[in-house]
Amino acid sequence: MPETPIELAERVLGLLPGHDAQVTVTQERSLLSRFARSAPTQATEVADTGVELVVVRDGHVGSASTNRLDDEGLRAAAAQAILAATALAAAGPGEYPGLPGPAPYRSHDGWDARTAALDPEPAGAALADAFAVTAEAGQEAFGVWTAGEVVTAIASSNGIRAQDRVTDGFMKVMARTPGARTGLASYAATASTGIDGEALARQAVAKVGDPAAVPVDLPTGAYPVVLAPEAVGLLLEFLGMLAFNGQLHAEGRGALSGRLGTKVAAPSINLADSPRFPRTLPRSFDAEGVPKGPLPLLQDGVAHRICHDTRSAAEAGDGIVSTGHALTPGGGGYGPVPTNLVLAGGGAASEAELCAPIERGIYVTRLWYVNVVHPSQTLLTGMTRDGTFLIEDGKVTRPLRDVRFTDSVLRLLEHTEALTAEQRLVTEAEYYGRRFANGVVTPALRAGDFRITGGAE
Repeated sequence: MPETPIELAERVLGLLPGHDAQVTVTQERSLLSRFARSAPTQATEVADTGVELVVVRDGHVGSASTNRLDDEGLRAAAAQAILAATALAAAGPGEYPGLPGPAPYRSHDGWDARTAALDPEPAGAALADAFAVTAEAGQEAFGVWTAGEVVTAIASSNGIRAQDRVTDGFMKVMARTPGARTGLASYAATASTGIDGEALARQAVAKVGDPAAVPVDLPTGAYPVVLAPEAVGLLLEFLGMLAFNGQLHAEGRGALSGRLGTKVAAPSINLADSPRFPRTLPRSFDAEGVPKGPLPLLQDGVAHRICHDTRSAAEAGDGIVSTGHALTPGGGGYGPVPTNLVLAGGGAASEAELCAPIERGIYVTRLWYVNVVHPSQTLLTGMTRDGTFLIEDGKVTRPLRDVRFTDSVLRLLEHTEALTAEQRLVTEAEYYGRRFANGVVTPALRAGDFRITGGAE
């Protein structure tokens, strides 16, 4: 592309004279390698530039998008955005207050030159190392390796001119025995250079445990639990959507509606959205060009703040402003949610130390097939996977058959007893569609009880 993303955004904005408008240009370059049964199954290279146009008219937002960068394609997209806004405005005044104005934003250290080079050789080497380790253990490797660079540029009629450049790398290895027992390990960072396929495979094999051991069944009930960072991270992502979503909160449907300033978790729980935390996947601004900054959400277990975009802040009233959490220009969709959650660590030196006080309990590596049962209660249900074990007399012992849980995230945080000092960045990294790398930095935790409501077939 002969022009930079911000130059392209400004050129497209020139096609929308006299309109309250925003143009977002997203340029992605990425590699992805999937593997199954210790063999590569898919290799994908993406090099794409997308343009999103937003026009605001009488409180309504019309949008259009294209990856055609010729004049004809861009003019057609501009006409569609204007037409959409005009059609919506015909229904009467809307609620969107208008696009935000410019504000200074801070840079970050979320770009790595070696990752941006997108050399495919490290992917092949990482896969080969993982295959060798799992073969030595008599197991097979499944998973994904990916790295990418994304440049985002915003130009608006209100004067915003912003550009952000980020990179990320991720690898997930699932080791599987012939009997279908599985263990998982993953790594995520702003740089792919830290990915070690051999180390990840060894961690995954260790999470399988003794392949000859017969998994035992666990009766339904409430058990002390140690949750590994992968499990904690997924629970916190759901908490972000249900409790800190400014749109739900403004409508009185959020899990913290009427509870700000009250104790909702254990005193050891300090949770924030921290886009410049050293181990997170940072962003300088949100989808509306509003600068991102640290936002304390739970402090010493007390509900403190909510995430907002321009739309939800206007609906909330009382002088509330956007906190820089728009996922789409103009709001809508899932609403504003945190994308750089960081849970502060505790005093435990290791997961083994978390297990030590438990006479009989459960160790959980990962959760999946998780669904919301009751949003305002943060009540979820799902399954354990890829390393579920019994804790007996303070030690991880026999493998368990995977179990179904039905529990509230806030209730688990209220019953949290200890956390490891070490934190890890965890992410699902499911890049189906436009790449938006994000994750949760979290320790492992021990909670007093975890509600098991069934077993796996």
